[in-house]
Amino acid sequence: MLVSGSGANKWAGKWALVTGASAGIGEEIARQLAAKGTHLVVTARRTDRLTALASSLGSRYGVKIETFEADLTERDAPRAIHVFTAEKGIEIELLVNNAGFGAFGYAHEIEEDRLADMVHVNCSAVVQLTRLYAPAMVQRRHGDILIVASTAAFQAVPFISAYAATKAFDLLFAEGIAEELRPFGVNVCALCPGSTNTEFKEVARQPDRVFRFAETAEKVARVGLKGLARGESCVISGRKNRLMVVSERLAPRRFVTRAAAKVMRPDPRAQKC
Repeated sequence: MLVSGSGANKWAGKWALVTGASAGIGEEIARQLAAKGTHLVVTARRTDRLTALASSLGSRYGVKIETFEADLTERDAPRAIHVFTAEKGIEIELLVNNAGFGAFGYAHEIEEDRLADMVHVNCSAVVQLTRLYAPAMVQRRHGDILIVASTAAFQAVPFISAYAATKAFDLLFAEGIAEELRPFGVNVCALCPGSTNTEFKEVARQPDRVFRFAETAEKVARVGLKGLARGESCVISGRKNRLMVVSERLAPRRFVTRAAAKVMRPDPRAQKC
């Protein structure tokens, strides 16, 4: 079930834009929305996956689906997406800023371009897309924006330091504009998952031990959409993750950071292989 109670069909018959929809949480959000009758614009870099997803969801649920290849490391990509939906005459009721990636390791050893691209996709593209689609929502006095952050947003996380910082940006940005836009009938929610079974691990090159208690993308997507439908400005997926965030707030920041470093520190044996 997508969302409970009165929000069960909130986006039925309306259009949602989902970035990074070719895999992981983004793909699962698209699936759950389509199952409840939401028309979709799905974007990602991998056209073959988008085409397969659109064909599958369109035939199974009878919803309209538009695909748009976009590489959000490119500065003009958000505007190209907006132009695409505008020319199609599509009114985006729900914007899902999901696209993002991480980079694991010592910050001084990670490729410079990779770090710059990550900051751009995880932060700048989120702001750009929000700025492009929010005005129409404000004008018509309804709309929803879901920004996928992370539990890493609540603390410094050594060895994914830049990634955690980008997600802290996403969280604070979402919570801030949630209050700005609420009087105009627009809901904004930051979805903060912990470790999740997606391709993120391979892309970020993180060790398997970090994902021992990972949740499914299906659950994370469901929690995020439910929280947004309820009008929450931040939702954390998983009871253990919620308890972790609360405990981190009670402990000294240096202690929390040192504890995270012990968990995340690269295995020297792996580095030699």
